[in-house]
Order: sequence, then structure tokens, then C-alpha cells
Amino acid sequence: MKITVCELPDQRKSFDAAWGDLVDHVGAEKSDLVVLPDMPFSSWFVSSDRFDRGVWAAAVRAHHEWEHRLRELGPAIVIASRPVDFGNERYDEGFLWDEPLGMLSVHAKSYLPDVKGARDGSWYDSATAEYVPVEVRGLHIAMLIGSEMWAPRGYEEEHLDVLAIPRAGDMAALGDCVQRACSLARHAHAFAASSNRSGTFGGQAWIISPEGQLLGQTSAGEPFLSVNVALHATHGESRHFDVFAH
Repeated sequence: MKITVCELPDQRKSFDAAWGDLVDHVGAEKSDLVVLPDMPFSSWFVSSDRFDRGVWAAAVRAHHEWEHRLRELGPAIVIASRPVDFGNERYDEGFLWDEPLGMLSVHAKSYLPDVKGARDGSWYDSATAEYVPVEVRGLHIAMLIGSEMWAPRGYEEEHLDVLAIPRAGDMAALGDCVQRACSLARHAHAFAASSNRSGTFGGQAWIISPEGQLLGQTSAGEPFLSVNVALHATHGESRHFDVFAH
């Protein structure tokens, strides 16, 4: 099984070019699972602490318009998040896209710290904290969105194979994200895969083993990372990945 993570630009023209490069990379690598950044299909708007209904509506519309483009990454499973309206409420919703199943809503962001660059609470509501994996193609996949890495509880007691973490910048005030992700991977007995926006957002998408080992991360010069892994059952319900040179 091959996992792909990436760092993608915030600026839309640069994003369009990078998307084409990502599609080529995923096709050449024959990726099985692709993790994208947090709300990747619009420029980042959550840095402002003032809600703007027009900006929000444009972001929702952009993600809806990009939905059909996800098949360009097929047959890989694709994981990311998107802004959604739910009645009078708004959410940062985690989704999983699969060719036969289409778009599945699998999570909604619940942990919304108010920090510089991410004024989440001004833009969307805090969802009920539910940490339930979804099973697709025999894989148990779960998601944390950005700052939820620092939430007081998570998936430690669940049966997981992959923990996907879409990001849009790293909040230094909360601590070292890579170290935190290594800890989450160990506690969840799962493989952690995270993508981010590039440039001033910090980039550095990464893949971590269930043993908490950093297996690789992207850079400005190498914005895509694919790792070939083999899933094996271990004692009880937990699983781990054997990682081969790629």
C-alpha cells in the first residue's frame, strides 16, 4: 500500500499548477491513499477574526466545484476537509473520497483554539467531539484536523490503521507538531500521515510509523512524499505497517 502526502500553495494560480504536478506524481507512484491539506481548495480565510459571509460562501462554493477533480487522483482514496453549511451552523468537515463510494463525511472539527493565523471560532462551529474511524477497503481510517492534534482526547482506544491529519499552518504556541504526531501514532498504534500548505504556512507534510518514527517529510524542493507500506495483523486488534525503501 502506498501513502502520499503533500505541501500545496495557498495562492490559487500556484495551487492549480501544483495540483497538476500532484496528479502526475500520484499516477506515477500508483498511490493508494492521498492526504491533502485542511480546506485545500480555497485561499486560507481563517486568519481573520471577523466572519465574512461572502468569503465563507465563496470557499464553500470553491470546494464544491473542485469535488469532481478528486477523481484525477483516483483510484486512490483521498482525504481532506472542506467548509460546509449545516442548517444555521457551519463546520470544517473532514471528508474521504473513494471512486466507488464518492464523498463521505467522516469527521467535523471540534477543537477550535483561537490563535494567530487560525481564528477558527469566528468562522465555524465546534462540532461534538466524536472520534469514530471509518472502514474503507479493509482499512480503519480516522482523522484529526489541524489543531485537533492537541485536543485532550482522541483515538487512543480505537482500532486504527491510518490517522490522517490535514493541516493549514502549524501553531508554534501549541508545541512541536511532529513530536505530537509521533506520540499520537504510538498511542493509537496507527500510521500518521499529514499534509500542509506551503510557503508561510510552513509546509513539511510528513509520514510517521505506528512506532512513532518519522519516515519522511516534504520540503519546498520536494513537495510530495510517497511511502510504500505493508499492513500486517499483530496480536489482538492492533496493526502496524512495515515500511520498505522507496
